[in-house]
Amino acid sequence: MDIRAIFRAATVENASSPYNTIQLKVFYPAQMSGSEQEQNFGVVPADSQQAPFKVVILFNGINCGPEVYQWLAVKLAERGLVAVTFSWIAEDLPGMVGLTPGVNVKMLTPNMYGKGPTASALPTLLTALERLQAEGVLAGLLDLDHIVLGGHSAGGRVAIESAEPQFFPQVAAAFAYGAHTAAIVQLGYAPSTILSLPDALPLLLIGGTCDGVIANSSDRYGVTWEQPTTPVQRTFQEAIAGGRNDSYLLLLEGANHFSIADPFDFTTGRPFLDLPATQPEAQLRDLMAEAIGLFIDAHVRSQAPAIETLKQLLSNNSLVASFECK
Repeated sequence: MDIRAIFRAATVENASSPYNTIQLKVFYPAQMSGSEQEQNFGVVPADSQQAPFKVVILFNGINCGPEVYQWLAVKLAERGLVAVTFSWIAEDLPGMVGLTPGVNVKMLTPNMYGKGPTASALPTLLTALERLQAEGVLAGLLDLDHIVLGGHSAGGRVAIESAEPQFFPQVAAAFAYGAHTAAIVQLGYAPSTILSLPDALPLLLIGGTCDGVIANSSDRYGVTWEQPTTPVQRTFQEAIAGGRNDSYLLLLEGANHFSIADPFDFTTGRPFLDLPATQPEAQLRDLMAEAIGLFIDAHVRSQAPAIETLKQLLSNNSLVASFECK
């Protein structure tokens, strides 16, 4: 299968220049045509036989370049999905300029949490998708009623916190790696607080047993975590009620905070806090991608056999520390 990508730029209406531009890279299943436009400009048509394409938006971790998630975007596109990565340099906190998934800090405060999305980039991204649906190689080929939000670290957090139909009715499911909803004490929360999630849509939480960034960031939450996976497990246990059998917790044995990133970039973010991975990271990423793909197949693409395939994939697997569903 041919996978191609196109670039777009979008303006964030409520942001000030120069921090008001988001750059998107949109990956899609393609079909080589041999046309003049393809030969001269590299514009390859989408494989319309696989349309309409459900869309996955990938939210990066803070100061993690979108290119480190390209491997996942390509694997998702190989399954017949459209995957979007993006780059937004902004000032989420005064004086702190960096690459952001878009975190609306105001919506994380005690009096505002749960009243609106924490993913400040999402409205702009959804508008950009509507433009792609109107013109270009993906025109008329997108299923914008079934959008999946996924992400890593802070990007994973805003993805799962914003997967609420009352905020965005077009969102159908969410997943996150290395993310949790522990509350920051500096915002006025009591130590060890786990904030609730919308709990309205299918959810997949993935964590690694060697996540040193989570382990070494516990002071933000007024507690020392018993294990690197503790806040991820508590998010699954306390932030959602479950009961629909479409919420999952997958803990990967030996994975660290940046096992999802390839190629790994040691120059930005906080990789110096991480622990060494103890399992082959290429194998961990393959397992992540397959689990995410089967989760989407089962709960967004309505492929019932995918649920059993997912359970079989994760049972008696040396890379899996634990797997739960509720």
